[in-house]
Amino acid sequence: MNMLKKELIYIDVKADSKKELLSKLSDELYKQDYVKENFKEAILNREEKYPTGLPTSGVKVALPHAKSEYVNKSAILVATLEQPVSFKEMGSGTEDIDVELVFMLAVKDPSQQVKVLQKLINFFSKEDMMISLKESKEVNYIYNLLIDNVIK
Repeated sequence: MNMLKKELIYIDVKADSKKELLSKLSDELYKQDYVKENFKEAILNREEKYPTGLPTSGVKVALPHAKSEYVNKSAILVATLEQPVSFKEMGSGTEDIDVELVFMLAVKDPSQQVKVLQKLINFFSKEDMMISLKESKEVNYIYNLLIDNVIK
């Protein structure tokens, strides 16, 4: 199942805060009917309790997600950021991570979430690909890079 859609790849998103960024991205998923109206509230609340910033090498990443009950159909929204946005580190929740790439997950089937996360985290270890993805201004390039290295 391909959760990656070209219409959910955003380049150089501008946001002054984590809350503004997560709100904007959640609104896009809602507008396109991937998630329910209360997804935004759920993702903001979850991010406060269980931060998703990852100190990956090359490009710092956040993996915000919410429970499947807030999802209409599965999708991965990908956003490169114009300027880094501060997230708390996953696990400890104490360190600030200046995130440059966001992979917002909307997973309808809870049993799929772990598989998707594992594939993404494996991809995040490929520093050259992550830098290439972050620097790209082409939706098709980002889409194809992720299809070839994460989705297959």
